[in-house]
Amino acid sequence: MSPRKLARAGVPMSASSRGLEGVVIGRSAITLVEGETGGLAYRGFRIAELVPGAPYESVIHLLLWGEPPSEQPPSRLSRELAGRRSLPRRLESLVDSVSPGLPPLEALRTMISAMGDGSFGYPPTVEQVFDLIARTPTMLTRYVRRSAGERAVAPRADLGHVANYLYMLEGVVPDPRKVRALEGYFVLLADHGMNASTFALRVVLSTNSDLVSAATAGLAALKGPLHGGAPAKVSDMLDGVGTPENAEKWIAQALARKERLMGFGHRAYKVEDPRAVILKQIAGEVADPARLALAERVESVALDALERQRAGRRLYTNVEYYGAVVLESVGLPRDLFTPTFALARTAGWGAHALEQAAENRLIRPDVEYVGPAPGRRWPERSAGAPPH
Repeated sequence: MSPRKLARAGVPMSASSRGLEGVVIGRSAITLVEGETGGLAYRGFRIAELVPGAPYESVIHLLLWGEPPSEQPPSRLSRELAGRRSLPRRLESLVDSVSPGLPPLEALRTMISAMGDGSFGYPPTVEQVFDLIARTPTMLTRYVRRSAGERAVAPRADLGHVANYLYMLEGVVPDPRKVRALEGYFVLLADHGMNASTFALRVVLSTNSDLVSAATAGLAALKGPLHGGAPAKVSDMLDGVGTPENAEKWIAQALARKERLMGFGHRAYKVEDPRAVILKQIAGEVADPARLALAERVESVALDALERQRAGRRLYTNVEYYGAVVLESVGLPRDLFTPTFALARTAGWGAHALEQAAENRLIRPDVEYVGPAPGRRWPERSAGAPPH
């Protein structure tokens, strides 16, 4: 609502929200996040209906078209993605021109931007969304292997989206248990309403810009540690604790130093993150028992300590906590945790891009001005005085 309409409605102009908390900026039919009750649903399907069981390709179908496919996974969509995994020669050359040895997340941002060749116009199309989803794993794995001095592994059309990602990383057909675990992670991270990266993407699309530019902006937002850039820090924290017996001492010392405990608290949820609940179950199936026991002990001690120190703040385990345990359990190095999050989120980004374009309006919020009142006089300069 414009400032003029707010004034007519009797809302004082001082009514502002830092971080847009509580501000509704539009309508969406894609994902419902129920922060007060810990609910999460894609197109009306609660997340527990989808994980475990729904292939990532089926969830892509659901997010893009609003209904589950008639077969699991959908053969036509799977063929579309498989047929787009190989990179055009131009894009291969651009990926290979990125300096080796960069953090993969930095390289991925550059490579997504490199997809822009002038063909991604406005409005975005389903075919462009397929390109984004299908090609980002190929670009990432090609870069990671080249940085390690290894040859790129060509994608396989006979593997599912998640299995093919692990195959291109490792060069061998992955363990089905790892595929199931990572597929559950991909489904859980596919979308999450108007999060920071999706908002950034929709802002860019609202200007009638293209999908590649919007996805680059989305990844730039996801990169931040307050959004998707922190799961590896959970693993670092668990390493720091070392053993379950050391959890109380380590956490007490960290809180005394006013350090943030990684993997706890979420802006949207006032109860436990529903994705964390399912990821804990997945971790129980694939994680090393000793690592899982450490994670569970740290979780228990941390929640008790946070409640004592910050009573009423309602800080609970979030998606990053057991997400980190799952990602390390399937063999991903820590510098690939956030890039893998981004690969999963391309499905949601694509759905939001299409929804934004369908009923587009430029996203241009107001801001409450708190500077000096207009009317100040510019200081006069003495004749002949040089400019600053």
